[in-house]
Amino acid sequence: MNNNDAQITKTDIQELEQLLLEAIKKSDTVFLDKVLHDDLLFIVPGGNVITKEMDLASHRAGEMVVEEIIPEIEQVTIIGDTGVVTIVYDSKGSMLGNPIRGKFRYIRFWKQFPDGLKVIGGSCTQLQ
Repeated sequence: MNNNDAQITKTDIQELEQLLLEAIKKSDTVFLDKVLHDDLLFIVPGGNVITKEMDLASHRAGEMVVEEIIPEIEQVTIIGDTGVVTIVYDSKGSMLGNPIRGKFRYIRFWKQFPDGLKVIGGSCTQLQ
């Protein structure tokens, strides 16, 4: 990945999205802690706003189970030191014991910091 002085590229964001997906599948809280900004705000399909700590807590507690997830990156836009990505996941799993199945569109905002790119915000909506 680039350091703070270098230009962010679409490839940087695509690679991080792949690493993020693998971390989500494995509940890799070490990686998630590294790439989620401490002040992250994320809107989930039900409209609730979750924070980094809420997200990490759900992984630590085993409340999020990913059985299958197929990503399709739709668009990556670079705006200065920030990357904006839209991605569709075809997902199967459960959250808090409730089944999750369908296609979900995410938007995520990656911002460059001295210690690397971090997710500062995003949102997810169910498509089907």
